Amino acid sequence: MAVNVKPLGDRVLVQPLEEKEVIKGGIIIPDSAKEKPQEGKVVALGTGKTDEKGNKVDFTVKVGDRVLISKYGGTEIKVDDASYLIMREDDILGILG
Repeated sequence: MAVNVKPLGDRVLVQPLEEKEVIKGGIIIPDSAKEKPQEGKVVALGTGKTDEKGNKVDFTVKVGDRVLISKYGGTEIKVDDASYLIMREDDILGILG
């Protein structure tokens, strides 16, 4: 499904990946007590940034990459009832697998 959000500059649109909920002993954890996901999938890339000399700097990540993100990084937005994060590429901690 295509998202109609195009990040600008060195920003990246990431869809957080929800962790599978495991219930042990019949205890249900409410959504407000769950930790924010730290994994996400890159959905869209911005226009890129330029260095001091005006040369375009390529992104390290690409669309479709599973990435490790900081717990409270980025700005959360909702598009068609789906949650996304817009963050700078520098806020991505690493590429998974």
